[in-house]
Amino acid sequence: MTIDPVDLTARLVRCPSVTPEEGGALVMLDTLLSQAGFRTTRVDRGGIANLYARWGEGRNGRSFGFNGHTDVVPIGNRDDWSVDPFGAEIIDGYLYGRGATDMKSGVAAFAAAAIDFVSETPPDGSIILAITGDEEGEATDGTAALLDWMEEAGERMDVCLVGEPTCPATMGEMMKIGRRGSMTAYLTATGVQGHAAYPHRARNPLHALTRLLSDMIAEPLDDGTEHFDPTTLQITTIDAGNPANNVIPATGRATVNIRFSDAHSSDTIAAWIREKAATVSAESGVSIDVAIKVSGESFLTPPGDLSELVATAVAAETGIRPVASTSGGTSDARFVKSHCPVVEFGLVGERMHAVDERVKIADINTLKAVYRRILNDYFA
Repeated sequence: MTIDPVDLTARLVRCPSVTPEEGGALVMLDTLLSQAGFRTTRVDRGGIANLYARWGEGRNGRSFGFNGHTDVVPIGNRDDWSVDPFGAEIIDGYLYGRGATDMKSGVAAFAAAAIDFVSETPPDGSIILAITGDEEGEATDGTAALLDWMEEAGERMDVCLVGEPTCPATMGEMMKIGRRGSMTAYLTATGVQGHAAYPHRARNPLHALTRLLSDMIAEPLDDGTEHFDPTTLQITTIDAGNPANNVIPATGRATVNIRFSDAHSSDTIAAWIREKAATVSAESGVSIDVAIKVSGESFLTPPGDLSELVATAVAAETGIRPVASTSGGTSDARFVKSHCPVVEFGLVGERMHAVDERVKIADINTLKAVYRRILNDYFA
């Protein structure tokens, strides 16, 4: 059996699986994998569709896992697209559509590679595909649900490759061996409303809030570590909801997003923010509430057998040895890292989430070849 990853990508793109809608993508994959001899299980939770597929039932042999997602972000303004966002049109060597890059092509490539591999050279071991419909959303009932179910069912991956786009501009140039942590701080300053002409009768929360923000960005949190770029802190919004130009508002809010290296944990950064807020509050008389949401801690899969396996296969198929990086946003590797060693490698990501999202046809075929080589080498 030989699966065309371009055709499979196109069929997946035609499934309108905008989070949290399944859109038919996982149903299609379930059927395809079952026909190829995989044991499949739907692991739905919280209204989210997830699919677990395993070939090989031996528990003593090695198991190689792939992880990915079929849900996609919304299309935005339909009129901005030059093609049908779910039409999977092929134009000038590119396949167009929402999710073409992130990451239905990656799922198609590893599903095709896995099916071809087990049908042509059945390995002494198991291949596992853990595919979620909740990566682009809150992610609480996606890969996390799959891993919870696997723990309860006694299913295990020895290593895992996440098929997210990892290459900035050229196929093969980068893989991920970890990710920065991600957290958001929601700051609410509450003072006393008053007339702008009589500030002594009021207590301006925006003055306290902007001072706090200034203190937070005054100096870097760190200079980076061996495998991580420096921690970044970005103010993403400041708002008082005040339509009047002569009123000191009672409340001001700001949001700060932080991407942090392994020099910190979310706990240490949260404590740092709260300490600064308490200092400003005490000196200004404005109360400042701090609410923290953590999307993921920083993590690293130290360079070793898994990263070398991936790098060697990528170099063989693309002629480029990928740089091992921890840059970029979060991915579901942040959940997998607690289950087994994990590395990410996938396509060029420059068009993901964009209008007229598209992927090179040649790169989809190359990605399948990389994944197939990885399986060959792992089970050799």
